[in-house]
Amino acid sequence: MTTLLLAVAVVVATVALVLVWRSGRSVRKELDSIASHLADDRREPSAGIETVFGYLEQAAEEAHTSANVAEADRDRFYEALRAHDDGVVVVDAQGTTVLRNAAAERYHAARHADALAEAAIGELLEQARVGEGGHRELTLFGPPREVLSVRAVPLRDGAGVFGAVAYIRDVSETRRTESVRRDFVANVSHELKTPIGALALLAETMASGDDPAVMHQLAERVLREADRLAKIVDDLLDLSLIEAQEAPTREPTPVATIVAEAVERVKAQADASGIPLLAGEIAPALVVSCDHRQLVSALTNLFDNAVKYSDQGRPIECTVVAVDDTVPQVSITVRDHGPGIPSRELERVFERFYRVDRARSRATGGTGLGLAIVRHVAHAHGGEVTVESIEGEGSAFTLTLPLAQPAHIGERRTDKRNDAMQEAS
Repeated sequence: MTTLLLAVAVVVATVALVLVWRSGRSVRKELDSIASHLADDRREPSAGIETVFGYLEQAAEEAHTSANVAEADRDRFYEALRAHDDGVVVVDAQGTTVLRNAAAERYHAARHADALAEAAIGELLEQARVGEGGHRELTLFGPPREVLSVRAVPLRDGAGVFGAVAYIRDVSETRRTESVRRDFVANVSHELKTPIGALALLAETMASGDDPAVMHQLAERVLREADRLAKIVDDLLDLSLIEAQEAPTREPTPVATIVAEAVERVKAQADASGIPLLAGEIAPALVVSCDHRQLVSALTNLFDNAVKYSDQGRPIECTVVAVDDTVPQVSITVRDHGPGIPSRELERVFERFYRVDRARSRATGGTGLGLAIVRHVAHAHGGEVTVESIEGEGSAFTLTLPLAQPAHIGERRTDKRNDAMQEAS
């Protein structure tokens, strides 16, 4: 019995050893095959088990490094999208939002006009998820009025569509600029056509007439129309020059000097119309760094506009005050007591050739470019121009400019003294 049990034990042990040996060979072959794929031609044949595990460890490190690089690239990509000015919304194949950057967040669960934009974004993404890109332009009547361009495209790989992305761009300023450009071309053509047509008609009448009195009247009309045409061309050239200058020539100039010159330019016209020009005391310390000619021209336009739209005997007042703000500024306000400007027109009065009262403006010789010049001069000097008006009571235009820094003024005065000394020597 004992002999039988011993024989059975030997057989079992032998079978176990065979199985372990075969299993070891199988595992070894698998590891050898894996190492061969991982190490390519670098692995020597019949490499030991330590070498095989070395290749496996190296492959694991390389995979970990690649995963870290991919994660960093993804984070950079996400941050770039989040910081983009255009709205970006990315969805997966099921329509679940994967990414929505800050610019697009305003449309999420929005109300009123922005809700219309979110609905359009959703519809275009649905189309893109089935492989159909789309584009839509939306006009949102605010205020403020906005124009949005929404475009959605499918995201594809070799197997098909795996998601979609929508881009939302605010094109309000672009559309406004296009509208202003179209209006400008139409207006300048009309403004030039009117005096040119009048000149042609007057010249034709003069050619066929022989009455000296009539000829004299026609000649005066020709002169007025020629002056009007010249004024339009001069204003257009001034406006073009101001826009072309990235930085105007700057010279510290007392505000009192600028106001005095502007008042002097329109004084004869104001006296002829019986309109008093009232300018209060201006502190000598109020100095602006400016292009002297441009700023005097801008302020002259404000005075000239006030004279044209004021009735006889109604004064025009100019007040100058320092504004204690983050950046020291000075505000120059020209106030008239004319018919005023309707509230619906206030946003457009600074557009080129825009006139509130076209008949009156043409009768007084206005070109419709004066306030546009004022706005461009203000912006070129780092300031702004605003208007307040009440119909029937008058209007107040305020030109706000940064004051010159004391150090800057001192440097300029030193430069002038040096120049004078060099000329004297």
